[in-house]
Amino acid sequence: MKGLFKNEKVDIKNLNEMIKSGSKILRLLFFLLVIVGVYAVTLIFKEWQILWFILLIFKILSPFFIGIIIAWLLDPCVQFLYKKGISKVLGTILVYIVMLILLYLALTGIFPLLLNQINDFITTLPSIFDDITLWTNNFVDRFKDISFIDVEIVKADLVNSINGFVGSLTNDMPTMIVNFFRGLVSTVGIFALGLMIGFYLLFDFDNIGRVLLSFLPARARKDAISLFMEANDSLFNYIKGTIFVSLIIFAVSAVVFTVTGLKAPLLFALICGITNVIPYIGPYLGAVPATIVAFTQGVPTGIIVLISIIITQFIEGNFIQPLVMSKTMKLHPVTILIGLLVFGYFFGVLGMIIATPLVAVIKSIILFVENKYNILKFKQETE
Repeated sequence: MKGLFKNEKVDIKNLNEMIKSGSKILRLLFFLLVIVGVYAVTLIFKEWQILWFILLIFKILSPFFIGIIIAWLLDPCVQFLYKKGISKVLGTILVYIVMLILLYLALTGIFPLLLNQINDFITTLPSIFDDITLWTNNFVDRFKDISFIDVEIVKADLVNSINGFVGSLTNDMPTMIVNFFRGLVSTVGIFALGLMIGFYLLFDFDNIGRVLLSFLPARARKDAISLFMEANDSLFNYIKGTIFVSLIIFAVSAVVFTVTGLKAPLLFALICGITNVIPYIGPYLGAVPATIVAFTQGVPTGIIVLISIIITQFIEGNFIQPLVMSKTMKLHPVTILIGLLVFGYFFGVLGMIIATPLVAVIKSIILFVENKYNILKFKQETE
């Protein structure tokens, strides 16, 4: 018997392949388990209305969260002044003075122009919809030679749809304006209270982290600090880069739209800047309204606006945005798109805006746990 076992040879290569295949299967099963777990949690949240309760708490405490975000964003400036020998109290006051001056200049310089352009745009909406109806009819007339398409019925349906939309928009416009200004006043009040809370938090923002760490066991504090620092750096750099890119898009779009003679250029530039926060999908969402209105003003205007948007988004998408995504988030485009689909499905536009930073934080947590415990055996495969 011993001679038989001695003569047998173990195929190390096949054994390693089997181990690697088993590891990949286990990893796939782990990810499937995570997906099933997330789905189960969402069902529980939906059935027990936990999500509604969380959103209610968030709405009630929104000034406090706004204050934390403001303090978090401005803390690097205060820390920079502190290293230069300026006390944190004085540094906080100086940073807030500069921020309030910039807000005042932006509101007094841009907001009145924006309101005037919105008012002018609303007055021209009927003519814009007439142009859209005319363009649609001319486009449908091109298919009148096709026997199985009743062009007149299609035109009638399209005209009825446009007229119904215009009628509902006209009837709902006063209510929409009242609700908008009511919400604006409420938002300004909440933001002002958040500014006050952020001002006091900024005096000693470092102590907030120490207080939170004090609730954790002593053995877990070192790991919590490492995880927080990694997630904080990537998240802060992403938000800083995203705001910078959006401001560039807003400024460039405002200049281009004004030069081309587009109606309400600041409004459409603002839409492009805000939607640019959503990776990959946002730039196209923001470009659609400006392009449609531009073509209603004339084909040359539409072509110029469309070309300018394509050039701007090409430069932003191929040079600026990859730097922000790859250097700060380190996320694969497929991962970002999946996050957009999931969070957009559950939370709408707001979910699409917060999807990328949340996915980045989740990835940081998973990688941190993996580096510490090597659950999925990433280290063994890379060695």
